[in-house]
Amino acid sequence: MLRIHFSDADLARTRIAAAPDPLWEVASSMHRLQSRRGRWAYAGWYRMARQQTRERGLGRVLRSVFLPLYPRAAYFPDFLTPADAVGDLNAGLESILATPPRQVLKEVAILDRTVGAPSWARQLAQLDTRKEFAGMLRAYHDAVLAPYEDQAQARIEAERAARARGVLDGGVEGMLSGLGPMLCWRPPVLEVVYPKQVEDRDLYLNGRGLTLVPSYFNWGEPVAFADPEMPPVLWYSLLHEPSPPRGVDGPGKPLITLLGRARAVALRAASTGATTGEIARAAGVSASSASRHATVLRDSGLITTIRNGPTVLHTLTPAGASLLRSVSPTE
Repeated sequence: MLRIHFSDADLARTRIAAAPDPLWEVASSMHRLQSRRGRWAYAGWYRMARQQTRERGLGRVLRSVFLPLYPRAAYFPDFLTPADAVGDLNAGLESILATPPRQVLKEVAILDRTVGAPSWARQLAQLDTRKEFAGMLRAYHDAVLAPYEDQAQARIEAERAARARGVLDGGVEGMLSGLGPMLCWRPPVLEVVYPKQVEDRDLYLNGRGLTLVPSYFNWGEPVAFADPEMPPVLWYSLLHEPSPPRGVDGPGKPLITLLGRARAVALRAASTGATTGEIARAAGVSASSASRHATVLRDSGLITTIRNGPTVLHTLTPAGASLLRSVSPTE
């Protein structure tokens, strides 16, 4: 477990990132390629990623360079996911290039002790090697992650809308209380579930605040920098909930009986904020059908719709939240 200790100053400086962290999404996507955990949630992306890496000649780079540096294990080097990369791939790559050689060697040594580092990894301490590596990262990002940027951004906007409701109801502490099943707010400590192979540790913010970064490709436990001297950042998963299966008994059946399957899925999707496109994908219907279902739910007083630039975001009203709670199993 990771225990993050807050002071009043830290609460005032805590924020949720407004955009994906492209280099963290690179790292998380590597882990998705190495694991079947949550594969159902990324099935379309997985097929596209395999095709794009093959068509663009990135297969060898993926196998021999990326996967050994980003193992799905207890550790991979902090310098690969710099804190200033949120929403800006160019800034992140510049930070990788600016990493002091001593830090690169130190973190590669930790990787080697933890799970084993590739023999060539120490060469990343050389600027020319890091420039070549940065070019590979950009090529991978453009081929495999860029096609999903809009979808990831929409999910983050929905997450921010949901967390904003927590702030309105209970301040920053109210927001921290609603971050999900793997983060538990026990004032003044945020307890974070960590992989079992990682030792328990404490992170004292000491007035620096915390940047919370929702991640589209992260699946499972949240992650923070291994080095406590780094800027405090916590990446956590945007949970990808499966659609209720057709004709299956369970906690969702009363809601399906009341609203019909598609509208029940739409209402559940709106519980964390969802665009019309996300409702369509979750329910397996066309965008026009999703829009009609959202209109019915809105006219019934169960959801509200807010326009945010070119997109619209659907979230629950108090009546919608009450209905969803009434048909959900108690913990």
